[in-house]
Formats: sequence, structure tokens, C-alpha cells
Amino acid sequence: MVVIRLARSGAKKRPFYNMVVTDSRSRRDGRFVERIGFYNPVAAENEPGLRVDMQRLSYWQGHGAQLSPTAARLVKKFGASAVAKAA
Repeated sequence: MVVIRLARSGAKKRPFYNMVVTDSRSRRDGRFVERIGFYNPVAAENEPGLRVDMQRLSYWQGHGAQLSPTAARLVKKFGASAVAKAA
């Protein structure tokens, strides 16, 4: 099964997560098919903390990819913030 989940990178005590499309059997930080965004929980005020390519997300969901619970929460948050910025 193909899943969309977070892969951790960054230094110790400075997490940075890539939102990746991967096979469910691969390791958390292992091989992935495509990187579709990122999440930086310790971003400064002037830096983006979350960015998701919604077109690629829709493409992969259309091909049967499932979102992990954390990725689903972040996508929902990103969708709400993108609508607020557009208004």
C-alpha cells in the first residue's frame, strides 16, 4: 500500500519533517517515491512552517495513497491556512 507520511530529518533537538509518498513497508526515514511538502515545527515567525503541494497530494490520493493520521491533521491545517491567506 502507498502511504503519505512524515519522514524526520534535521539535527538533534531541531526536528524537520518531509512529507513523502512511500510504500508502507519501507522505514520511516528510508526510501520514498516523492517528496510533496515539509513541516518545520520550530520555524521562526518569518519562515513557512508548513508547505504542501496540493496538486501532487490530490494526484496520489486519486491513485489510492492513504494519509497517515499526522499527515491528515497537517493537510487539514494547511488547507485552512491557505484559504485564509487567499481571502
